Amino acid sequence: MTDTTMPAPRLSLTQRLKRPRALIVLSLLMVIPLIAYVMFGEPLARAGIREIVLIPAIPATLILYALAMASWRESWVAILGGTLVFFWVFVAVSVPFLPLLDPNKPIRPFAPPGTEVGDITFWLGTDLKGRDMLSRMLWGCQRVLVWGVTATAVAYVVGCIFGLIAGYISGIWDEIISFISNVLLSFPVMVLFILILNYLGPSGFNIVIAVTFASAPAIMRIVRGLALDNKTRDYVFAAQTRGEHPFRIMVVELLPNVRGPIIVDACLRLGYTTVAITTLTFLGLGLQPPDADWGLMIKEASNLMVWQFSYMLLIPALAVSSLILGFNLMADGLREMSLRD
Repeated sequence: MTDTTMPAPRLSLTQRLKRPRALIVLSLLMVIPLIAYVMFGEPLARAGIREIVLIPAIPATLILYALAMASWRESWVAILGGTLVFFWVFVAVSVPFLPLLDPNKPIRPFAPPGTEVGDITFWLGTDLKGRDMLSRMLWGCQRVLVWGVTATAVAYVVGCIFGLIAGYISGIWDEIISFISNVLLSFPVMVLFILILNYLGPSGFNIVIAVTFASAPAIMRIVRGLALDNKTRDYVFAAQTRGEHPFRIMVVELLPNVRGPIIVDACLRLGYTTVAITTLTFLGLGLQPPDADWGLMIKEASNLMVWQFSYMLLIPALAVSSLILGFNLMADGLREMSLRD
């Protein structure tokens, strides 16, 4: 008797890379080296491997960008937003390898854009301390991206855990978690940021705590609503019939099936977090000098009320705006594509 079973079609490289597991691996290769470079720079520098850590992030970023553009072809809004975001991510992971001046080295104060000093050209000018604006702008995206992504990710982990518990288990857990969330949501976000950072002190890690307290309750309510809507679906009943643990049902069954709205909200929330970090740094409660940062650049330039030096304020402001615009456009494009489906 002949075997009539057809062999499974071989997947192309692009199809394999689009699988969830491959996308998760690529995302981790892009994000984790950058986080390690920024948060643990001094120990890595003493070990002589600080720049080497970023090498895997460069191809991972380019591959993810290519996959995103191939998947989002039906939405030019998502393509434009993704291009802006991936541009700054690529700059963040590759800036140590670019031929730039030291962003903290003073050379000539108040040099306007295009000034030449010997064999050095200041394409975007220098700031009030004589540091190259181009170099500081490109280096500045690292800290904003790292702390923004980290704070948003931690807020989502906390919000998703409590949202799934409140929505799926319900009962007394729902009442307690919803009450605490409503109390935190009653505070204006910026007031809550300022209260927490005034108490804990200004630093990147304390920003993560502040963003978690401010954002996790809203995320919890979104996830709770999605869990309430989906916990009566057939696939949940099937998992319950198999005797699976409630935690496994929440993480393996519920969460992947409600990921669409969560991803869209995450893109928007990344923009909000970027605004918050920049604002807190401007107020002196966020990231601290001497490393380059867009919020610090805006703060230093805001003291110069002279029109001829307005480029010192416009350059970091436009950089922040382009990143926030990218997150917002990407969220709009993903929402648009999900509605079509």
